[in-house]
Amino acid sequence: MSTDDEARPAARLTVLAGPSGAGRESVVERVRARFPSVWVPVTATTRPPCPGEVDGVDRIFLDPAEFDRMVGADELLEWSRIGPYRRGVPRAAVRARLLAGRPVLLPLDLPGALAVRAVVPDAELVLLAPPSYRPDPAVAAAFAHAVVHDRTERAAEELVGLLGSSFLAPAQPRPSG
Repeated sequence: MSTDDEARPAARLTVLAGPSGAGRESVVERVRARFPSVWVPVTATTRPPCPGEVDGVDRIFLDPAEFDRMVGADELLEWSRIGPYRRGVPRAAVRARLLAGRPVLLPLDLPGALAVRAVVPDAELVLLAPPSYRPDPAVAAAFAHAVVHDRTERAAEELVGLLGSSFLAPAQPRPSG
């Protein structure tokens, strides 16, 4: 095995979840600025695009029949209904990035994170919580780490540290003799 192989990061899916209003998007934006190799999936949705949104960049805009087809074919890592619309994370894109050795950071709500844990047991779940938030103990137990979002820069720095430690490949023991 070469030194390059030993230094290559282990690809891991990290889910950043928190209650509504926890500030996932602002923290993810700062993390991406500091850790450009992390990839954030583009979600699929049945809602119409907002002005200025670009299909395939901001969201993947699908009609309800295509979304139903993806659900039926198990092509979504997780999905949920938000009002009259649905949104989900296409499984193939996440799998492709992980197979390429690229870290994936997936911001989700708490139910979405637990749904991902059910289908990807080795996903690293990180709870992003406002300072006064006290999660249900059963929910908290599903998360490997908790990051308090008291200041966006500090929370992003802590998450970058977790991502860095999560993606470092473990040292390979050298054969003796």
